[in-house]
Amino acid sequence: MPTQTPLPPAASTQRRHPLLEKLCARVEPKWLVMAPIATGGLMSALDISIANVALPVIHRDLGSSVAMVEWVVTIYMLAVCALVLSFGRLGDMGSHKRFYTAGFVVFIIASGLCGLAWSVEALIVARALQGIGSACVFANSQAILTSNFPPSERGRAMGFQAMMIFLGQMLGPVVSGWLIDHFSWRAVFYINLPIGVVMVAMCFLFIPRDHRPARQREPFDFLGATTFGVAFTLLLLALNQGYEWGWTSPRLLLMASGPVVLLAFFVWWERRNPHPLLDLGLFRVRLFAMCSVSCVFNFIAVFSVTFLMPFYLIQGRHLTPSRTGLLLIIQPAVMTVSTPIFGTLSDRIGTRKPSMAGMAVLGCAMLVLACLNATSPLYLVVVGLGLSGLGFGMFMVPNNSAIMGSAPPNRKGIASSVMATARYVGMIFGVGIAGAVFTTMLARNPITGLFDGVRLGFIIAAVASFIGVITCSTPDLPPHHEEGASAIVD
Repeated sequence: MPTQTPLPPAASTQRRHPLLEKLCARVEPKWLVMAPIATGGLMSALDISIANVALPVIHRDLGSSVAMVEWVVTIYMLAVCALVLSFGRLGDMGSHKRFYTAGFVVFIIASGLCGLAWSVEALIVARALQGIGSACVFANSQAILTSNFPPSERGRAMGFQAMMIFLGQMLGPVVSGWLIDHFSWRAVFYINLPIGVVMVAMCFLFIPRDHRPARQREPFDFLGATTFGVAFTLLLLALNQGYEWGWTSPRLLLMASGPVVLLAFFVWWERRNPHPLLDLGLFRVRLFAMCSVSCVFNFIAVFSVTFLMPFYLIQGRHLTPSRTGLLLIIQPAVMTVSTPIFGTLSDRIGTRKPSMAGMAVLGCAMLVLACLNATSPLYLVVVGLGLSGLGFGMFMVPNNSAIMGSAPPNRKGIASSVMATARYVGMIFGVGIAGAVFTTMLARNPITGLFDGVRLGFIIAAVASFIGVITCSTPDLPPHHEEGASAIVD
């Protein structure tokens, strides 16, 4: 009979409550850890899609401008991008469990404040607070999973977590529409309160305490954190204001140069700081660096779809929003099914082959979508969106597993934060590039510009995907390797 893979010490030595001991008699402790992590992923994804659907109603009820109400979404992404790296570092210095739980407490409080918002300005402030809580959650979730699941089961665990995230993306529009129809837009935020209270209780009960040697207590790099946060704030603002100011206007070019200068200073400072916010030595591990870059290219392609397809279907093909929503569910539905399958497969065959195959399938999906025009049959939309979801599902978990597996134990939080930052950078550039191409082509020719902009946007996304195939070709870690970069950290 095969022996069971032992759990990491963090998950096997914790003293537990008697009620938890009864659960552990039937369920392995590591899968109890999965409960709050997977529920957290579902809740975060649900909240993002719910808020997006509610924007038109918020715009009407609060009497705000469209430009102002867009900040309800933008400020959330801004907070996450600016702070996720800092919270990952703080988790490595202190306790991943403590910061993950605290993030959800902040998220719950902010959800209540969103529901109580009396103006769009108050809602924006509350959404910024939600983003702070989410940054704390995103920065530490993968580190907790990696610490509590053995390398031979890491892909399976991450696949299950990813499946819950995509399930949240699927359910978001449906849940949001039902809550708004039967109650109000405020209900989409209030729904987080009872779920969040249960979530926090599961964090206290199921996530084991971190076990850290005293030598890992280091000072926090406030200068690095501030520089990084300001750089990404300016980057997001530049992409957000590009269409309104003009992509070649002097003030936009000045704002866009700010992130370049600040990130150059950030790299210079981090290389000289004995206790950096971001250990740049991690990027000397080729697998870690290339998988992080691949993640950026993957999200550029996926979020080009997220931005362009609603314009194509609603404005270009004149479909109703409800029919458009049904078609757009195809992508996250395929993601939900495929991620746990390829996560488990990567535990057996390694991460490189499924990651490369996933980016190749994603590139083919972008080419299919680039063929769409004013008379294309809708089955091409279904095929393109289905292939896009499949490619993402094939890539996501193996790539995440490679990133986390190549990082040493005392840098898991930073590795998780780099992964989250790469995702959001990809989102920002995906929407920014697709938006710039689309609006430019539409301005040139209002009649055919919509289809020209969609076509060119997807061609650029295809190029990004096929570049990702190359960056994914880095050799795998040895089987069940755990401390890929430990030699370069201390």
